[in-house]
Amino acid sequence: MIIKKSFNVAILVGIAALVMAFSSCGEDSPENVVAVQDFKLDNYLGKWYEIARFDFKHEKNMDNVTAEYYLNDNGTVRVINRGYDFVDGKWKTSEGTAKFRGATDEGALKVSFFGPFYSGYTIIALDPFYQDALVAGKNYDYLWILSRDIEIPQETLNKYLAYAEELGFNTENLVWVEHDEY
Repeated sequence: MIIKKSFNVAILVGIAALVMAFSSCGEDSPENVVAVQDFKLDNYLGKWYEIARFDFKHEKNMDNVTAEYYLNDNGTVRVINRGYDFVDGKWKTSEGTAKFRGATDEGALKVSFFGPFYSGYTIIALDPFYQDALVAGKNYDYLWILSRDIEIPQETLNKYLAYAEELGFNTENLVWVEHDEY
């Protein structure tokens, strides 16, 4: 009887730990990274070109990378990432969902491409006209520079690189994305 109760308690503790881990999975950002304030989702929606990124397995060997954001009826955001894998010679598309981690006027979101697993998406710099953005992921291994065009003004790029370095990102690890004009 005592063994059975101990076993049941252990299972409940394990389940509770898993629920807590999955519910908070990837919802944060690096320690000193702060999301932009006075964020307006409507202005952020639409198509963005990836100018540079820290490489990771889901975007490895990809150029012509874009991200498109559309508002869903339930207030979440539909995310469509698309890029051309120049090694495999084919286009790849991933669809996901984003939602705010807190206040809707802060650029702190979480994104999921894999069911209940979310990862941090923190807009840390954004020009006033929503034409260029610097985005951090859940830790210092994820960083993106995005633009509404296939090029970003050099002054903005320099500002974003300096800011990212100041926050602790190693910008020497950025992969610069090529875009074909079409």
